[in-house]
Amino acid sequence: MSQRITVAYGDGIGPEIMTVVLNILRKAGADFQEDVIELGEKLYKQGYSSGIKPEDWHIISKNKVFLKAPITTPQGGGFKSLNVKIRKSLGLFANVRPVKALHPYVNTKFPDIDVVVIRENEEDLYAGIEHRQTQEVFQCLKLISVPGSLKIVRYAFEYAKQMGRKKVTCMTKDNIMKLTDGTFHKIFDQIAKEYPKIENEHWIIDIGAAKFSTQPSAFDVVLLPNLYGDILSDISAQIAGSVGIGGSGNIGARHAMFEAIHGSAPRRAGQNMANPSGLLNAALLMLNHMGENTLAEKIQNAWLKTIEDGVHTYDIYNEKTSKQKVSTTDFGKAVVENLGATPQQLTFSSIPKGHKPIQIQISKMHYSSQEKVLDGVDIFVCDQNRDPEALAEKLEAATKENNFLELSYITNRGIKVYPDPNPATFCTDHWRCRFLKIKEDNVLEYSHIISLLQDLSSEKIEIIKTENLYSFSGEKNYSQIG
Repeated sequence: MSQRITVAYGDGIGPEIMTVVLNILRKAGADFQEDVIELGEKLYKQGYSSGIKPEDWHIISKNKVFLKAPITTPQGGGFKSLNVKIRKSLGLFANVRPVKALHPYVNTKFPDIDVVVIRENEEDLYAGIEHRQTQEVFQCLKLISVPGSLKIVRYAFEYAKQMGRKKVTCMTKDNIMKLTDGTFHKIFDQIAKEYPKIENEHWIIDIGAAKFSTQPSAFDVVLLPNLYGDILSDISAQIAGSVGIGGSGNIGARHAMFEAIHGSAPRRAGQNMANPSGLLNAALLMLNHMGENTLAEKIQNAWLKTIEDGVHTYDIYNEKTSKQKVSTTDFGKAVVENLGATPQQLTFSSIPKGHKPIQIQISKMHYSSQEKVLDGVDIFVCDQNRDPEALAEKLEAATKENNFLELSYITNRGIKVYPDPNPATFCTDHWRCRFLKIKEDNVLEYSHIISLLQDLSSEKIEIIKTENLYSFSGEKNYSQIG
């Protein structure tokens, strides 16, 4: 192999499990050179808001492969998630989490579970764009892009094809979020047509997750936007036996990061109790990514043999199936002793021989441009009187000389409150005021919106933000008010 990789020992239990995992890899014959960087809680406390030194970005970028132990993000404002920053900065758009039950050696109600959760890794609510807009209302922006969706959907089908998987299931909430989740679903349907040998299906996330939690064997590869994927991947690992044994790969066009799916567990730090299996499985995904499939299979068999032998750490120890409760280091020693052995019952979804990392030609992806027409504007204002009719009167008085735009609706938290308000509707101090062009055949320009804003400002109406309303090729691409 003889490749340089970046290694971070992390926080909490991170240093303990990383030491064990690297030892297993070396004893098995892995021949890589490592550049160790420090990141996490210590650097946050030294004033690095993202938990990493700026100069270490060069090391991560140069080596392209990164094995990272769990880190701790201090609670409170001002600290950014390093995991999210790494994923987005390096373009690691696909989070891949294979999950398979280790029945009967690890307790589970679902001995047949064998799924791969593929999560979009860069967008959605994890864009992390939040604002406090009024005394009472906070906002988080959900961003779904066409290029981002194209990448992850294509990756999911290519993964299923290469791994011999039979079905890809997409889950969204596009019955409510018709534009964001709707775009993700639409692209899924488009790309699915190019893979006729792979079954495809779509579930609304709430009932899909309910089905998954009671009948996971009905699923194979599950594709989700970022937030849903984060939640469902942890659920899948837990119902299979334990979040503590799951590993994940974060895959991009040029770089990849591998990590356990669990956190840093600071309460267990320094006790030599933690299960290194999650990070070990992440390292196996790393080896496969690097083309070292035979070596990965050798280590995986040793790990499975150790589980079969009943040599378990405290988190999966069960008096009925376990024979020995061991420490972190002793578990690692047992895996090393089993190198070259083969499990008798347990198998895992190994990547086929001859595997090469899935390459998505991002530069070739495109989306046909559409005619874009400005229809109006949503103006968000702060008004603490909680009287939509009085607010409408102020808005109409302020804009009575405007010949291009007129007030159409007012909503509060997405519910129409003007015209025809319902007295039972609870209102906050945050109002969306929709202005549409007066005549359908008028050509509306942004200068007309600027003029409207000036009219409102002159009447001391507190404007929070604006969102332009566009039609693309005649289709209104903004939420309707009902």
